[in-house]
Amino acid sequence: MEAFLSSTFGVFIAEIGDKTQLLTLFLAARFADKKAVIAGIFAATLLNHLLSAVLGVMIASRIAPEIVKWTVGLSFIAVGLWLLVPDKDDDGDRCRWLKYGAFFATLVLFFLAEIGDKTQIATVLLAARYDAWPAVVAGSVIGLMAANVPVAYCGELVAKIPARAVRITACAVFCVLGVLTLLGGGLTL
Repeated sequence: MEAFLSSTFGVFIAEIGDKTQLLTLFLAARFADKKAVIAGIFAATLLNHLLSAVLGVMIASRIAPEIVKWTVGLSFIAVGLWLLVPDKDDDGDRCRWLKYGAFFATLVLFFLAEIGDKTQIATVLLAARYDAWPAVVAGSVIGLMAANVPVAYCGELVAKIPARAVRITACAVFCVLGVLTLLGGGLTL
């Protein structure tokens, strides 16, 4: 349960103000079929985070536990600090995918945007941290969907949440996860 809750909350908070959330806003404005956009986000996130969790488990299984602890703990802190830096929407190549419709365009664009994204890296780290990759995948997908579905339907309202406060909160969550990992404890929610 700890892996699931940490993944859900961590990814949810990391996703607010992320470039993929900006992409959700763009796609929801471009396509009238919000359900197809949301289905594309879900499919892309599930595939991306499943691969990320498998990578995290593989890394953890091939490295000594003490090295995993230090690598994951310090990486959580690094991701936390990275979350303080606002994302920019730098994907200018998305228009060529729009002609394929709401679902496919969203699937491709969201999958590509998640590669190397904070939430993908967080999923790799969470899977390496916990010996429960299905819970990490489920939590990370639910967290990402919880942050993006409201944007697809009411983006203008979600945009009013102060991004700086969200970034600081997300930084604190990941730094706490990092410190607890380094101390050998867990986060009980």
